[in-house]
Amino acid sequence: MVIIRFYVENQETGRIYMRKINKKPILSYLFLFILIFIISFVIVGCSKSSDANSTVYPSQRVIAPREEELLVHFIDVGQADSILIQQGNEFMLIDGGNNADSDLVVDYLVNQGVCDLKYVIGTHPHEDHIGGLDAVIDSFNVETVMMPRVTHNTKTFEDVLQSIKNKGLKITSPKVGDTYSIGLGQWTVMAPNNTEYKNLNNYSIVISYSFGNHTFLFMGDAEEQSEVEILGENIKTIQNLQVNVIKVGHHGSKTSTTDDFLNAVNPQYAVITAGHNNKYGHPHTEILDKLDKKNIKILRTDTNGNIIFTSDGFKLNYGSNKND
Repeated sequence: MVIIRFYVENQETGRIYMRKINKKPILSYLFLFILIFIISFVIVGCSKSSDANSTVYPSQRVIAPREEELLVHFIDVGQADSILIQQGNEFMLIDGGNNADSDLVVDYLVNQGVCDLKYVIGTHPHEDHIGGLDAVIDSFNVETVMMPRVTHNTKTFEDVLQSIKNKGLKITSPKVGDTYSIGLGQWTVMAPNNTEYKNLNNYSIVISYSFGNHTFLFMGDAEEQSEVEILGENIKTIQNLQVNVIKVGHHGSKTSTTDDFLNAVNPQYAVITAGHNNKYGHPHTEILDKLDKKNIKILRTDTNGNIIFTSDGFKLNYGSNKND
């Protein structure tokens, strides 16, 4: 215990008195003040945006989910795709951004505590989807790599193949209707439904992931032809196509997200992955207008940054590290 002594003068008598103060209460008050300050700072840092289900996260926040919680991270890699799905202690990655995003994606996964990836999916061979996958495969323990049955004559594609070979892995090309699990959730392959396309985008592996009452649909760059095929394959069970969240096809290009497809999947949220002021003009105004007319909440990596959905199977929330 520390005693502080100090002297005071009685203004009426002029006598000097010695007073003692136990320092322990002072330290307690100081600790309480610091604690209140920290709590206030955290509350401001995670302030709610205008949407009741949304939160603004600090950009470097590491989120540790509960065992029964699902996290879906739409990583801001500019004009590219990279999506991390985390349920319990299991992870899967859909696409790895551009070549220039390699360090960003690897660092993001490290910050989320990723050591092992149960599945890595390269939706199709374009650089903005598989550019960072070689670095991911080099950096983490990967159980299964999935890519469509198509090749591409680029160094980016060859780099991914070399990393797969170096790890002693093989490429799995999933078939429509195949199902797999991540944690307590299950995902299903929806496309590609054919073996040959004129456009590489339509080779995109499209999957839906379901956890409790919530379903996410990840479209890659699938365009109208693939959407028509998905609807055709599911025409008898069209109600099964309805989802809560759609990762909009091809960065919000007007070549995707047809009226029929949007009506069938009927999402609450639409996530668009696009770079700020990108040269393609993505997302196109036609798509934004279409989503607005159906009162679908639009989230964009070019304006929201990293977008993270959380679900306990009953309640769905989202957060981002930038304001709308």
